[in-house]
Amino acid sequence: MSPVVVILLLCAGLSEAAGRLLPVVARLSGVSHTRVVGLMLAGAVVEGAVFALWPLSAWTLAELVLPTSPSDEAALVWTPGLAAPLLLAAVLAFPLLGPVLHFVLMVGVGAGLAAALATGAGLGWWPAAGCVAVAGVGLGVAVEGVRRLVVRLNKPRAPEPVT
Repeated sequence: MSPVVVILLLCAGLSEAAGRLLPVVARLSGVSHTRVVGLMLAGAVVEGAVFALWPLSAWTLAELVLPTSPSDEAALVWTPGLAAPLLLAAVLAFPLLGPVLHFVLMVGVGAGLAAALATGAGLGWWPAAGCVAVAGVGLGVAVEGVRRLVVRLNKPRAPEPVT
């Protein structure tokens, strides 16, 4: 993966983390700036890693679908052209800017990945799109589960009554 792609994925991850974290922080009072910055940076790394895993997961699913395994040298990877729209989609993750537009852009990014997977793995476009969609939804569900677990673990507990 080229340094440009890594920077694009990290920026997309930071934007996605900001879009998810800032509305929550706005409702809280007394949250330290250090904690918010730490959560944003951790979220950027996690979201960037999930974005980086999307093509690899789709490629792995394509290997399961194909009767003959495609060569590993042609594995699907992010290119600057594929990752740039992802950054725009992450910017639009802010809730007030439009979740529907964010979804449409993510579908567009997935269509670009599907086209690259179809040519690289020798699949038709629709099976490749299915692999990309299943990989994206699977990663999204996994991240949302971890996100909810972290929120549940970090929820302040009510003090026990003194008897």
